Amino acid sequence: MSICDECVNYVYDEDYDCYTCLVNLDEDEMYRFLKGTNESCPYFDRDDEYFLAGKQ
Repeated sequence: MSICDECVNYVYDEDYDCYTCLVNLDEDEMYRFLKGTNESCPYFDRDDEYFLAGKQ
């Protein structure tokens, strides 16, 4: 399981029938994304509904 699996920007694209990142990555970031070596993504945003509900 990668860090992308928990990210809110990583969504399923029905047109391509796969998961994609919604963030507009530059060439170096895209290379790391495709290689799977993006452990410290600056755009990572945890998809945590319980955390958001606790702030209300």
